[in-house]
Amino acid sequence: MATADVIVIGAGLHGCSAALHLSRRGVKALVIEKDHVGQHASGVNAGGVRRLGRHFAEVPLSVASMELWHDIRDLVGDDCGFESPGQVKVAESDAELERLRSRVEDLNALGYTHEELIGRNALRDLLPAVSEHCVGGIVSHGDGAALPFRTVTAFRRAAERQGARFIEGGAVTRIERHGMVWRVTAGTEIHGAPVVVNAAGAWADRIAAMLGDTVPLEVIAPMLMITTPMPTFVKPVVGATSRPLSFKQFRNGTVLIGGGHRGTADRDRNSTALDFGKLALNARTASDIFPVMADAHFLRAWAGIEARMPDDLPVIGPSAHAPDAFHAFGFSAHGFQLGPIVGAILTDLITTGTTALPIDAFAVDRFQVALRR
Repeated sequence: MATADVIVIGAGLHGCSAALHLSRRGVKALVIEKDHVGQHASGVNAGGVRRLGRHFAEVPLSVASMELWHDIRDLVGDDCGFESPGQVKVAESDAELERLRSRVEDLNALGYTHEELIGRNALRDLLPAVSEHCVGGIVSHGDGAALPFRTVTAFRRAAERQGARFIEGGAVTRIERHGMVWRVTAGTEIHGAPVVVNAAGAWADRIAAMLGDTVPLEVIAPMLMITTPMPTFVKPVVGATSRPLSFKQFRNGTVLIGGGHRGTADRDRNSTALDFGKLALNARTASDIFPVMADAHFLRAWAGIEARMPDDLPVIGPSAHAPDAFHAFGFSAHGFQLGPIVGAILTDLITTGTTALPIDAFAVDRFQVALRR
């Protein structure tokens, strides 16, 4: 039986980040991935690196993670394609602008100042090609985007340089506690460790059930599409206030559009199906906000397999029922930016029993608590 100090189940960004941070603390980590590192949501998402628009419970983690992003080369030896031209959320009406104003005021009251309300003129300074009907928005300077698969690969390689081991192509089928050791069966092999981390993404509810934790996880397939190269017309990453949109232009001129519209996922077959009607809605939103997009030619579209929780907040922290077991999943299509700090949080919990960042809102048993009420 192969052994380690910690077994991490799932080699998306959060699993790779946990392996890296653990290894940097001298903890022997073994990562088990049923498919390939970064194959699913972590490797095929829009790559948004944002504090902008976060649920207030996520803001402390997002702010801490952004500090790591701005030093990402020091952490993993690669810049991960990270650029920080800012992120903007556009208001298409006065009512939307008032909603954004209220949000910024509430965020300021909590002591955070990274979101700035901007009016029509400032919006056009940032986005010269924006539609005339847009009245303002909010901006978070220093936010941006990175390349997802490159990022996951960089975390994996950095973890391996620190001594972490990765096993691909073996799904976990059983987890059992024997004394102080977890025995994890993956494929035909059994691996042992005192600690287990569940970072299994869209399959994490099944791993959680093996640990005695029941969670209402929904499997989703966020869709993205990309255009052929266009003349440069936008630098920040752009979102809309009331309509799903995540919009950015790469240096080669191609434009990536996503933001929340979903296809259909079959996690047992590792497959997704696109919804072309919803993709058309996404394209319409993009052309409404940037009229130049009316002439865009779309090259391809795809979807990843991701886990969503009912409240759109992740599960981060210890198991409610199993000793020395921890969770990090359910990031609901906005977990990429949090990856660096989640690995650090898990490492703190495993090595010291606590973390300085607030994670009570992400408890695995919060849904059962709500039902009991």
